[in-house]
Amino acid sequence: MNEPSFEHDILPLFRPEDIEEMSFAFDLSSYDDVREHAELIHDRLAEGSMPCDGSWREEDVERFRRWIEAEMPR
Repeated sequence: MNEPSFEHDILPLFRPEDIEEMSFAFDLSSYDDVREHAELIHDRLAEGSMPCDGSWREEDVERFRRWIEAEMPR
């Protein structure tokens, strides 16, 4: 299985409304911001408190985790 990249696999998971909703804390469209806050974002995704209008599919949460474990390639 190929390791996920931010541009191809992670960024498309964040909808415009997610990016806007979280802009007070960090920019989900920014590789640097997502990388800096990756563990916090993953924790929120895994517990289902992010995004605020419903949980991600389990395979998307797992993809985010694989991205972290692959050292967050761009």
